[in-house]
Amino acid sequence: MTALTVPGFYPFTIAALILIGLVAVEIIATLVGLSISSLMNDGLHLDHAGHGDHGPLGAWMSWLNTGGVPLLILIMIWLACFAIAGFAVQGVAKTMLAPLPTLIAVPVALVLAAPMTRTLSRWTARIFPGDETAAVSQSELIGLTGIVTLGPLDQGKPGSVRVKDQHGNIHVLRTKAAPGHVIAQGAAVLVVDGSAGLFEAIPAPEELGADR
Repeated sequence: MTALTVPGFYPFTIAALILIGLVAVEIIATLVGLSISSLMNDGLHLDHAGHGDHGPLGAWMSWLNTGGVPLLILIMIWLACFAIAGFAVQGVAKTMLAPLPTLIAVPVALVLAAPMTRTLSRWTARIFPGDETAAVSQSELIGLTGIVTLGPLDQGKPGSVRVKDQHGNIHVLRTKAAPGHVIAQGAAVLVVDGSAGLFEAIPAPEELGADR
C-alpha cells in the first residue's frame, strides 16, 4: 500500500479514491430514491448517448462513449481505466528501474485509458441494455406516474420525481409543478409535459396512483 502513495503514483491513487467516492454517493442516492447519473444527464440536457453532438468535444465524446452509457458511468469507467493504466505503467517501470516522473506517467496513462474506456463503454452498454438514460425517449416519460423524491414542487427551482417506465426501468426526473400547483415531497404525481430535460407534473388522480 505504501508504494501507492509515492509521488509517481499520486494521480492514479487520487483517481481510484474519486471513483470509490462516486460509487458510494450513487449507492446512497439510489437508496433514498435518487440517481446522480440520471440527474447529471438531465441537468446537462444530454442526449441518450450521454453527450452532446456538436463541436470537437462532441465528436471526441462520441468516439469515447461508443456504448452510449450515462455520463456518470462513463466518468467512472474512465477513472478506473486511468488508475489501472497508471498503476500498471508505474509498476512495470518500478520493477525495471524506478517509477516514471508524474509528468511522463500521466500522459502515458491518459493515452492508454482512452481505448480502454471506449471498449468498456461498449461492453457496459451490452451488460446493462436497459439503463434509464437510453431505454426510452423523453416523450415516452410523459404520462407516467411517480413519487416526488425531492420537493416540494412548485414553479421555482426544480425538484425530483421518481418514475418507472413500461420496461420497468427507474428514472429520476428534474421536475416542476404545473402552473397553479404546489406538490409536497412524497406525493404521487402525473408527468404531463417535458422538454430539454425538465418536466412538469400535477398531483396524480387518485385512480392512477403511482409505482413506488
